[in-house]
Amino acid sequence: MRLFPPVCLVALGLAACGQGTESEPAATPPAPQRPEMTDEQRQAVLISLPAPYNEGDLENGRRVFARCRSCHTLPEGGANMTGPNLWGVFGRDAGSHPDFRYSEALQAADFQWEAEQLDQWLASPREFLPGNRMAFAGIPDETDRRDLIAYLKVETGYAPE
Repeated sequence: MRLFPPVCLVALGLAACGQGTESEPAATPPAPQRPEMTDEQRQAVLISLPAPYNEGDLENGRRVFARCRSCHTLPEGGANMTGPNLWGVFGRDAGSHPDFRYSEALQAADFQWEAEQLDQWLASPREFLPGNRMAFAGIPDETDRRDLIAYLKVETGYAPE
């Protein structure tokens, strides 16, 4: 059995998540310290969401987000990584997060990130927006996508109107 040195494993891991394909991390100030939401506050936000997201399973959404964590951060003021920070993503124009270098396809996209667009994106980023450079195959399970979107709405500062 051949063992790879730790440096090779790190390089393989970075290549697998598309490290360096979408952006060069920008120097950003540390995220502001916000008080952690309580479980009760999370549940209150969850039930205020429109259907079907108000029935989302936040714990499953958190587990599904583990697939995204190597490239995205959630907290307000969080760093851009291979992918942009997702704080405030809902209602934001596609390809418009400050200090992030997007693919031409995302720069030219003419939509705002809402649950419906994110659901289609998460199902298959390459099919939803050909030419983007996100190195992620997608999340085929509809329930996992619903739970992930509910989790993102709760954790990224979404405020229902």
